[in-house]
Amino acid sequence: MFRRPARPVTAVAAALAAVGALTATATAPASAHTPVARAGATARHVLLLSVDGLHQSDLAWYVAHHPDSALARLATGGVEYTHASTTVPSDSFPGMIGQLTGGNPGTTGVYYDDTYSNALLPAGTTGCTGAKPGAEVDLTEDLDRNKDSLDAGQGLSGLPGSILNMTGDASSLTDPSKLPVDPKTCKPVYPHSYLKVNTVFDVARKAGLRTAWSDKHVAYEILDGPSGTGVQDLFAPEINSAATGYPAGDDWTKDNAATEQYDGYKVRAVLNEIDGYDHSRTHEVGTPAVFGMNFQSVSTAQKLPGSDGLTGGYLAKGVPGPLLVKNLAFVDKEVGAFLAELRRRHLDGSTTVILSAKHGQSPTDPKALTRIDDGPLLDGLNAAWKAAHPGAGDLVAHAVDDDAMLLWLTDRSTAATEFAKAYLLARSGTGNGIDGTAKPFTASGLKTLYAGAAAARYFHVLPGDARVPDLFGVTQYGVVYTGGKGKIAEHGGAHADDLDVPLVVSGAGAPRGVRVGGSVETTQIAPTILRLLGLNPEALDAVRVEHTRVLPTR
Repeated sequence: MFRRPARPVTAVAAALAAVGALTATATAPASAHTPVARAGATARHVLLLSVDGLHQSDLAWYVAHHPDSALARLATGGVEYTHASTTVPSDSFPGMIGQLTGGNPGTTGVYYDDTYSNALLPAGTTGCTGAKPGAEVDLTEDLDRNKDSLDAGQGLSGLPGSILNMTGDASSLTDPSKLPVDPKTCKPVYPHSYLKVNTVFDVARKAGLRTAWSDKHVAYEILDGPSGTGVQDLFAPEINSAATGYPAGDDWTKDNAATEQYDGYKVRAVLNEIDGYDHSRTHEVGTPAVFGMNFQSVSTAQKLPGSDGLTGGYLAKGVPGPLLVKNLAFVDKEVGAFLAELRRRHLDGSTTVILSAKHGQSPTDPKALTRIDDGPLLDGLNAAWKAAHPGAGDLVAHAVDDDAMLLWLTDRSTAATEFAKAYLLARSGTGNGIDGTAKPFTASGLKTLYAGAAAARYFHVLPGDARVPDLFGVTQYGVVYTGGKGKIAEHGGAHADDLDVPLVVSGAGAPRGVRVGGSVETTQIAPTILRLLGLNPEALDAVRVEHTRVLPTR
């Protein structure tokens, strides 16, 4: 569950309203080539690594079994936070945005990678006068010029081998016809404009520092922040494109070897950046002050029942299976390559490495898995609503169901949200378990369902907020909403398996051999990065709103 101490929603709303008027005290504009004196800086570079799906228990297991590994050196050579939690929902977008803004979804305005806004108009709207707001905000591969191509539609020849030649201007690969429309300007809303607060990259750029990042969709240009220029070099090959050399129709996540190959492209990009080049190694620009990447291969090893002749997921509660063990070793090897390159370039003494995860994955106990097809549940809800309200249309405007349930409704009244809640909590049926055999479920697989004003309070926003889900459901442990039997884990929920991620800060500015057992949040990474670089954490909008603290060192 959302662990940040409750704050009055009126205070949060007031703070958000004031964000635009506040001045970042340590971010005076400077040329990208102007040396910047940073008082109190303990690092010149911060390398941030997110290993999607990785749990703290996975890291502890690997380090215990491989005490001489790169991951072990990283964890024991710095500060390891053994009780770190990511955002709720525990999805890639809010998880990554939290690490780089210091804010949770109620503050950043980003609840998932595919959501709904009651303040925007649908993509393609051209006549905005009098148009009724209400639009899907899709920040997935669907925004690409060509989502079937690894270069997102840039048109490179020789793919996938030429992928490092992909442009670092990801926004240029976004198809504006697929973006929601601002009713005030009647213009498309790019991801960076949708974000309500600034990012670490925004602050670093204003201080004259170089920035770079590598991620899985061009929609991650959202990390540019409202300035639209936060990330100078964004390398974002499309992970859901057709995987060259693998079965037709499969993307880079459907075969774990393909995911490792995909991650390898981003590793090469970061190695080039460590060496002082842009991601393509074309231009010598200097090692970025803030840079990094996310790994996907651990996540697919947890979600696939099997791949490459190896069983996926966990053998028992928290015990990695052979495919996951292979991928932990893969990540360890690549982290070792980063550490070695930093040493070779004599940057190890001036670089802080931060390791964490956007999200975990649930369940880690294979016996707990219950796969439920959410389609019939939502169809039934719509049918029941129309039966009770002759002439009405569907009640569900948009739904995102992985191992949580997020619903946006066409009718946001208390009566409608309570109707939906009562219907869903009364539904029972049959799903299937880890072996594919029938497995009954109750209450639509839900443990707790927050509706209407309760959902708004859960996320610390005012009722009627344009972006907050009208219903947010925390599932029973082990429930994954999916048709068929193609996955054995998911993320997005609020269980410990979703939230309990590793967090290690190692290198310049970090004491060695420290273990912090108190509860921390991955949102604290953002102000910590700025503090390490000698910049003011209060320059981050979300830090001021949520009073997000720098990570403790003891």
